Amino acid sequence: MSATDDEIEDSSAPLIEHLAELRTRLIRSVIALMVGVILAFVVAEPILQFLLTPIEATLRDLGDPSPTLQYTSPQEYLFTLFRISMVFGFALAFPVIGHQMWRFVAPGLYRNEKSAFLPFLIASPVMFLLGASFAHFVVTPLAMSFFLGFADVSSIFANLLASAVEGVPAEPGLVVPETDEGVKITFFGKVNESLHITLVFIMAFGLCFQLPVLLTLMGKAGLVSAAGLGAVRKYAVVAILVLAALVTPPDIITQVILFTVVYGLYEISIFLVGRVEKKREKELREQGLWFEEDDDPMMAEFDEDEDK
Repeated sequence: MSATDDEIEDSSAPLIEHLAELRTRLIRSVIALMVGVILAFVVAEPILQFLLTPIEATLRDLGDPSPTLQYTSPQEYLFTLFRISMVFGFALAFPVIGHQMWRFVAPGLYRNEKSAFLPFLIASPVMFLLGASFAHFVVTPLAMSFFLGFADVSSIFANLLASAVEGVPAEPGLVVPETDEGVKITFFGKVNESLHITLVFIMAFGLCFQLPVLLTLMGKAGLVSAAGLGAVRKYAVVAILVLAALVTPPDIITQVILFTVVYGLYEISIFLVGRVEKKREKELREQGLWFEEDDDPMMAEFDEDEDK
């Protein structure tokens, strides 16, 4: 056997070991996901009731004493529960999945890279949970009030007409009272469509709240700087305005809330990236690698490598 063949065998062995390790981590992650989905399915109906709380509260505020949602196909309700089970099952299994990912990646990282990456792995689900909570308790009720408010406005005008009709009470609500003319308009909400709106808001705001985590991680990697983020602030404002218009209903209040929150997260990101840069500058100064005339603090390390 030649020397080249020996080198090929030596290089292939670590690859096979890595693939075996990856397979083990994936199997454990899939098992954790299956367990999470099963556990979530057991309590899927209470979770559904919790997710539909904003629409229930809105219907009651608009005068519906017994809010009701319907499904129009035999399998629709079951598939809705399956959908909830998948989303919340993944949430339950994420600590195990994240741990398996970390165990697979960590051996290939240096000590300083581990200390830099691990906090972001913890901060990411926390920020997503904050964004999801904000969406469920603040944004979704405002959106439901906006959408269903049209029916309430219609019923007000209908009640003005109904007050002139003998025996028809003029009470506010989502159902237009019976009159001699026109048609009866009422709201028959579908379970899956109402759940879809709620989950869209939760995912959108959960991802938006990842902005500080993403930009700070990019700042640690040297891909962005606080000065650079500040220089493109006006473009970020436009992008956030477009985002607010796309993921929220045409309600100025909801759009202003989303813009304020995301822009605040952008400013927080600039502050965090600035702290990362100050920490890096301090470390370079202690090592004697920082020079004031350098525009980029990372150039000191680059120049030293060139000298070597």
